[in-house]
Amino acid sequence: MIEFRSKAYYQVSAALAFGSFIIFCNLYLFQPMLPVLADHFTVSATQINWLLAAGTLMLALSLLPWAIASDFIGRRKAILISLFLLPVIGLTSLLTESLVVLILSRAVMGMALAGFAAVAVAYMADTFTTKAFSYAIGAYISANSLGGISGRLFGGVITDHFSWQTAVILMAMISLIGAIVVALALPKEETPQAERVSLSDYHRVLIQHLRNKRIFLAMLIGGVNFALFVNLYSVTGFRLIAAPYSLPLSVTSMIFLCYLSGTVSSRLVGLWCQRFNAVSGMFIGSLLSLIGMCITSSESLIAIVLGLNILSFGAFFTHSLAYGWVSQKAETAKSTATALYLVHYYVSGSLGGFYLMYCWQHGGWESVMLGAGVLYIVIFALCWRLYHYAHTKVAWA
Repeated sequence: MIEFRSKAYYQVSAALAFGSFIIFCNLYLFQPMLPVLADHFTVSATQINWLLAAGTLMLALSLLPWAIASDFIGRRKAILISLFLLPVIGLTSLLTESLVVLILSRAVMGMALAGFAAVAVAYMADTFTTKAFSYAIGAYISANSLGGISGRLFGGVITDHFSWQTAVILMAMISLIGAIVVALALPKEETPQAERVSLSDYHRVLIQHLRNKRIFLAMLIGGVNFALFVNLYSVTGFRLIAAPYSLPLSVTSMIFLCYLSGTVSSRLVGLWCQRFNAVSGMFIGSLLSLIGMCITSSESLIAIVLGLNILSFGAFFTHSLAYGWVSQKAETAKSTATALYLVHYYVSGSLGGFYLMYCWQHGGWESVMLGAGVLYIVIFALCWRLYHYAHTKVAWA
């Protein structure tokens, strides 16, 4: 096992963090473009949301197949296949001007992104000691947030000054360079994964994970948390482009810099877990997220930015704790457990987009606040239930 602060620790954690950065740049490249593309294709906000939802939804559906495949072909090979597919898919998406085909290409992109997302945390759980893992997961998720910020800023600024096609081409070039760097930096696996589950037994493993309340409730917490977080940002983009703000896309996309507060909070997870209970941290993170959303109800741009920073800080803190919890509490088939977490995470993110976009279209920001409030009640109830099961000896339904 790789020890904390060893040379191997820095090399592997840096390679996986950089790969994560590339993955999330690609996943969220189109999010700031949604208002502009809605006008370009003359469709509604709910319809154009498919450009984001198709990628996240197919990513979610592809996680388990990738996780299963990684048990047989190896974690490193799955990671590299995923990364090298990104530039190919990105460039082929430009072969047509059809919105339907573009949505389908984003769905295929989501399938490719799933390879890295399904395997990276399991790779860390397999190779790092407990202490090293608790710090590495924070760095990994910080890279997630930085990738999300960069992809969104890149997509918004390049689209505003050039075109969305230019943004896709440049991102494909960056992805190719990133894949090469990770391939050179990530060491070859010296030994096969310790856990090997036969293909015919995977249904049993899935049921085992889903019946374990300590794992399943954390998956639900992560899913609802993400449904709120990512889609409150999407709706805020539409809000700032509309009157009375009427901000240009390049300026509106700057709201994603608020993700940096999430980068900070995810790095604090290792320190929190050394001193406090992880489940109480999920509750506190969700509470901060709720406070941030309430602050954004102000008409002041300064208040909106402040609220988004608090929202990001809390949401990433909750996500980091829930993600790490699932990886560590799974007793077998860790890659399958983390993949299941991400299935809940991204399916909820996709469905949450249609839910909050519907609220926005039919009631404005006040309706969004009300709809989100319902989800916050759900997440607090889930945290309470997880705290109960975490402090009992029986984890099974």
